[in-house]
Amino acid sequence: MQLSVIGTGYVGLVTGAVFADLGNEVICVDKDEAKIAALREGIMPIYEPGLEEMVRHNVGEGRLSFTTDTEEAVRQSEVVFIAVGTPSLPDGQPDLSQVEDVCRHIARALNAPKVIVNKSTVPVGTGDIVRRWIEQYAPPDHPDFEVVSNPEFLREGSAIYDTLHPDRIVIGAANHNAAMKLIELYAPLERPMIITDVNSAELIKYASNCFLAMKISYINAIARICDLSGADVTLVAKGMGYDKRIGDQFLQAGLGWGGSCFPKDVSAMIATAESLGYDFELLKAVQRINEEQPLYFLSRMRDALGGLSGKRIAVLGLSFKPNTDDLREAKSLRIIAELLAEGAEVRAYDPIAMPKARAIFPQITYCENAYDAATGCDAVAVVTEWNEFRQLNLERLRQAMRQPFLFDGRNIYDPNKVKQAGLHYFGIGRSANAVPFVRSSSQ
Repeated sequence: MQLSVIGTGYVGLVTGAVFADLGNEVICVDKDEAKIAALREGIMPIYEPGLEEMVRHNVGEGRLSFTTDTEEAVRQSEVVFIAVGTPSLPDGQPDLSQVEDVCRHIARALNAPKVIVNKSTVPVGTGDIVRRWIEQYAPPDHPDFEVVSNPEFLREGSAIYDTLHPDRIVIGAANHNAAMKLIELYAPLERPMIITDVNSAELIKYASNCFLAMKISYINAIARICDLSGADVTLVAKGMGYDKRIGDQFLQAGLGWGGSCFPKDVSAMIATAESLGYDFELLKAVQRINEEQPLYFLSRMRDALGGLSGKRIAVLGLSFKPNTDDLREAKSLRIIAELLAEGAEVRAYDPIAMPKARAIFPQITYCENAYDAATGCDAVAVVTEWNEFRQLNLERLRQAMRQPFLFDGRNIYDPNKVKQAGLHYFGIGRSANAVPFVRSSSQ
């Protein structure tokens, strides 16, 4: 099948590469000439495990190409994916200006019937808006086209795997033939597909992400109660997770959610609900808990150290999650900014994200590894749960430090092992005195 994917961010580039790997002819489009030039040279604009190899292979096989000419790409395609950014406006609503710009180019290039697939995350009702925009900008005698919603559910750091092994494929279409075109495209994956109307497909994306964000904020609120009562949130979450109605995913207490999806989607859902006349108070509380979480972490650090002014703090992890260099809404940014504002000295280390962080915080010290970062520090704060941090030699870490304080923002350590290494442990909702988890005899 001949496809074009407009937008080469996480969603667009991964989508294009995977579809090419499945044997389709794919043109990836972006108006950023420098990005397209780099992609033609095999240089990725993002860090995503396995992506560079997949792109290089399919470019070499002639199935994947890159261009800045949107209209020519549309003319050559049966199916056109819109995968441009929809950043938040000040009122929380997504900015659809890039989507409108793409619709203008699609309209001018309609030379045969097309299926236009909205892969960008957009509020309910956008399918109708996209259709109106294309009708508005197209000549009166334009060929037929159909607008389909096909939301993505990718996790940064696992985007290729998630594209190849999705839990479900959602196709929102008003026309049977358009839906069948997408079913044919996705058939090689042999994954469950749900066919809906366009509005329902659009809402499935927001409803899913907001529910996951709610689970994270909920367990972070429970963690606050654990800190006040002496309970251990990891044990509470484990006990909850065995309930099949709840499950254990997204019940890891920590510094809260960030990245490009959850913050934007929660804001958009709140704003969309308000535009429809509903006050989504539940999601507002979810958002507020998330905003407070890094400040709560800092308050514990401040209390334990007797203030932050003059203290040297090692920050381990800068990206919003492991296996990506993405700093969008990363908790490290808020934590570092507050530390600097209160007069602390910051030493930082991240396996991937330091080049991007330097552009934001040129005044802090960037280190070669975690032990280098901890040298002479009053405290170490683990902000991103990279695997290499889980395997640190805690005794060596303690020897490098001036004071023995470890603040575990992702609950990746056993408090008792940290204590045995001579460090004072501060997790999120954890107590070193909590009763160890006892497995049932059936396990």
